[in-house]
Amino acid sequence: MRSKVRVLYRPPKFQTKNMQTDPEQQNTENQETESGFKELGLFVWDLVKVLIIAMAIILPIRYAVAQPFIVSGSSMEPTFYSGEYLIINEWTYHFDNPQRGDVVVFKYPKDTSQYFIKRIIALPGERVKIEEDNVIIYNKEHPNGWVLDESYIPSSDTTLPVGDGMTTLGSNEYYVLGDNRLASSDSRFWGPVPKNDIIGKVFVRAFPFSDLKKFETIEYGVK
Repeated sequence: MRSKVRVLYRPPKFQTKNMQTDPEQQNTENQETESGFKELGLFVWDLVKVLIIAMAIILPIRYAVAQPFIVSGSSMEPTFYSGEYLIINEWTYHFDNPQRGDVVVFKYPKDTSQYFIKRIIALPGERVKIEEDNVIIYNKEHPNGWVLDESYIPSSDTTLPVGDGMTTLGSNEYYVLGDNRLASSDSRFWGPVPKNDIIGKVFVRAFPFSDLKKFETIEYGVK
């Protein structure tokens, strides 16, 4: 009867293959491993630096220079329609005051968690009166008042007064109206907007792409 032997344990090939008896070769591999970790660490650090720099540049632009908003509602038709994507310039008002004719985004004075979009009609210290479908501005230059020429309002639209139609603005207040006067909740109903609540003015309509447009302040021809 032939004797049989059975291998009870055989080291895996990768174990025997990787075993080194030469100390110099072992040191070389250790150095290569350390070098690989070092290169990986440098790559990760470079990536972190790029992200930090990007955030330092993008976040201030996002929150202090320009901000996107989507129009909801019909109060600014036909200038802006619901669903349009607007870029708001927040930087300008850090250096200059809002101007008559600017279309601005602001916090709704009755609920500052909401944002409205309207057009500035009257400036701080002025008196505005809505009478016989006209918007009349009283200021130092025009103590007897002058009728605002609003060519952006459709001829079929009507500007109806609320109450006596008269409002006098404080030193830091702006009177705003929607371009679609029959469908707009604006200063006629809830009063003027404090400057601190104004976020910025409409800079660009970015969407739909077919209606891409940059917007400038309207020149009324008089102060």
